[in-house]
Amino acid sequence: MREYSISVFFPVYNDEKTIPKLVAEIIPILNSISKDYEVILVEDGSPDNSAEVVDQLTKKYENVRVIHHEKNKGYGGALRSGICNSTKELIFYTDGDGQYDVKEIQRLLPLIEKADVVNGYKIKRSDALYRIFFGGLYNLGTRILFNIRLKDIDCDFRLFRKYVFKDIKLRSDTGVICVEMMKKIQEKRFRIKEVPVHHYPRLSGTSAFFNFKRIFAVLTMFGILWVKLILWKDYE
Repeated sequence: MREYSISVFFPVYNDEKTIPKLVAEIIPILNSISKDYEVILVEDGSPDNSAEVVDQLTKKYENVRVIHHEKNKGYGGALRSGICNSTKELIFYTDGDGQYDVKEIQRLLPLIEKADVVNGYKIKRSDALYRIFFGGLYNLGTRILFNIRLKDIDCDFRLFRKYVFKDIKLRSDTGVICVEMMKKIQEKRFRIKEVPVHHYPRLSGTSAFFNFKRIFAVLTMFGILWVKLILWKDYE
């Protein structure tokens, strides 16, 4: 495998207790695989001390920089900021809550040689039963309604070639951005590989998704996205 330059970004929301560990773990891995890398922390207007914590990390590590959102822009907004501000050949992201092992980026990297996107899928989901149930419904719904041929649309452990995002533009602000992104990537016929990764229990904080207001917003966006992608076939 040749050496690539690589951007790694983490969307950060109420992750003050987990993000320092993730950054500390990813830095030596990046040092071992590339001479040209950056780590971007997208702090999405957290009400906890995440903003102060990520600023401290930029002082500790040379190649770490922060993007601050003054107001919460949602998961989709955080992903779009991370992607737009990534400057290297490859882009990798995962969540800042520590439910994925960043060291498993090494499972994805060899596959990028013959792919444009490498998408992780959870070997076993380590969440409460109701989250596993609704997560299963969500994955089934995306396969049926959007014809997305992935094992796990809800696995935010992904590696891309940067040029992928020259052909598609992401617009979603909520978590449905993953459906929008992977549907557009699939329709543009980019090469996708999948690899199993581990998923771990959340060590601190709670999910921001499972409240009625947010679920209603996501379902609304899900419907709007279906109209745009399936009826209008807007894949740009």
